[in-house]
Amino acid sequence: MPAEPEAPREKPLVVPLNDPMLYINRELSILEFQRRVLEEAYDCSTPLLERVKFLAIVSSNMDEFFMVRVAGLKKQVDARVSDFPPDGLSPSQQLIAIRKLALELLKQAHDCWKDQLLPELKKAGIHVLDYTQLTKRQKDVMQKYFDEVVFPVLTPLAFDPGHPFPHISNLSLNLAVLVRDKNGKEFFARIKVPPSLPRLTPIKRSSGSTRKDGSVPHSHYFVWLEQIIAAHVHLLFPGMEVLAAHPFRVTRDADLDIQEIEAADLLETMAQSVRQRRFGSVVRVTINPAMPNHLRQILIENLQLDRGDMYTVSGPLGLSALMALSSIERYDLRHAPYKPPTPVMLDCALPESDLFATIRCRDFLLHHPYDSFTPVVDFLSRAAQDPSVLAIKQTLYRVGKNPPIVSALLEAAENGKQVAVLVELKARFDEESNIGWARKLESEGVHVVYGLLGLKTHSKIALIVRQEADGIHRYVHLATGNYNAVTANLYEDLGMFTCDPEIGADATDLFNYLTGYSAKKDYRKLLVAPINLRARMEALIQREIEHQQSGKPGRLIFKMNHLVDAGMIQKLYSASQAGVQIDLIVRGTCCLRPGMKGISDNIRVLSIVGRYLEHSRIYYFGNGGEEQIYLGSADLMPRNIDRRVEVLFPIQQPEMIQHIRENILATYLKDNVKARLMRADGSYERIQPKSEEAPLNSQEWFLEQRQ
Repeated sequence: MPAEPEAPREKPLVVPLNDPMLYINRELSILEFQRRVLEEAYDCSTPLLERVKFLAIVSSNMDEFFMVRVAGLKKQVDARVSDFPPDGLSPSQQLIAIRKLALELLKQAHDCWKDQLLPELKKAGIHVLDYTQLTKRQKDVMQKYFDEVVFPVLTPLAFDPGHPFPHISNLSLNLAVLVRDKNGKEFFARIKVPPSLPRLTPIKRSSGSTRKDGSVPHSHYFVWLEQIIAAHVHLLFPGMEVLAAHPFRVTRDADLDIQEIEAADLLETMAQSVRQRRFGSVVRVTINPAMPNHLRQILIENLQLDRGDMYTVSGPLGLSALMALSSIERYDLRHAPYKPPTPVMLDCALPESDLFATIRCRDFLLHHPYDSFTPVVDFLSRAAQDPSVLAIKQTLYRVGKNPPIVSALLEAAENGKQVAVLVELKARFDEESNIGWARKLESEGVHVVYGLLGLKTHSKIALIVRQEADGIHRYVHLATGNYNAVTANLYEDLGMFTCDPEIGADATDLFNYLTGYSAKKDYRKLLVAPINLRARMEALIQREIEHQQSGKPGRLIFKMNHLVDAGMIQKLYSASQAGVQIDLIVRGTCCLRPGMKGISDNIRVLSIVGRYLEHSRIYYFGNGGEEQIYLGSADLMPRNIDRRVEVLFPIQQPEMIQHIRENILATYLKDNVKARLMRADGSYERIQPKSEEAPLNSQEWFLEQRQ
């Protein structure tokens, strides 16, 4: 019997590795990440108030996306930029695709609020009401609140030949009001919903029936502030007939364009630029469907909009305001509180503790938020008080409010230490905070520098120089995350303490590069962008290709926030074509297409979104059995590799390498609860446990290991 003919095999792609079809558009990939965050708001296995928080995060992320990414594309259109991204889409094409996807996501977000979260909150005793739903008694309470609190704050602004169209500030919520006088003439006015008052206005809460445990639950009632104002808007226009009052929300270009070379004083230039941010061009206006066309036209003409800049959504505008609900004292609706432990060897609260002696013995790795951030604060605090410490040098990118790290640096300066700090003034949306801390540090005698011309300093490094009996020793802390004690409880990051002499020498050279003039190119162990990081990373990937070609298994596991750089993607495609097995754990933007026959069929891309923001960068190289791991601040993006000062540092102790590979990376790769698998078209599917598998949530697993 003749053999059956073989089914035709799928032919591998034969295309150059710079072909646009091999790349996902960066902007659309960012929006796909917002879809994954939105999935967490829909996830019924997540506590209710945490789901509300995820919905607020999506809204806030979308605001930033329009303020920065869409604003940038609009500038490119105006400038007629012809240098397109690797995927080949022009700025105009990207804006069209963005609008379609953004409208879809905004609709899904509002559907989630209306159909899922709002009813479930009601069942839990948290009532977010429309003004029309209030009882007479509740309306009386709101009438009094409006008269006593809201009315004195409001400033109606007319628009007519004697009153120019008012300035509408960034992210402001407003009412477009149409009034008519006794002569039948109609006028437009704008009322800004005051951000100084709670957007979700609390109404007096009530007690429910007694629970079995004897506690009495409270029902919480809220109403939207803009609806309170709309219900009483006639009081602002006495003698006029109010015809309509419709909310609208404005998003402006907030991406600062700093001409550093022309700036005589970067600190003052940044301060002026931050003040100018509220005057950026309008990139989006959100409205409700009920707003009539003639009011829309007034906004379009006076805010200088295209019709494509107007986004219509049903329900409250600016769902980021829902973050206020997370402060409700309903611990049954939130994740159980977690207090991260401090490793005993690094616990300065113990009387026998000697942090510097401990670090001299071996390197220590901390995995936040599962490990406490306290040892990092103690590292700086002890240095500030230790008479043997001669100098402290540190980079600060985002430190937050009342940062204990800054307090330690100020104390060190007071105690006569030589303190040098690089404060990155260009950390987006933290500029104002960083300007304030830079001035405070300078006023106390700290040597403050603001970075290098044309480069952001994104590296996370602290260096302590200490005089000891056998000479000078340098203690270094390097990390993947910021020196922010608050976000250290929310972001997943890795940090390492070391007294390695060569890393210490590299750290000294790095600070000389940051604070002085240095053209040094040969760092001993650190990979430093924009100096040697690209070349070294390419060489390390090439080494895996050569191992694979020589018969040893090539292996790469990269964990990062974003993968955008075309050169690095092409190198990974080449490694896949050579047979190297590659796992990429990319939280956010990924422009690489996995699973393409003959191009990337040896590449798997996962994204994990859960309780904590995955933020660490881990680069694992199998190296033919002689494993190497680098951690650090750098994602594989052009800005990180070419336009920022970034640092990747090696993990050198075998037991630490084994721990990262077997207990951290392997756990992420086995996640079948919060992990999503990326498809070649840029979409994602949630991984489900197989019949023989137990569910594994990587973040929950890390928590359980500390308990």
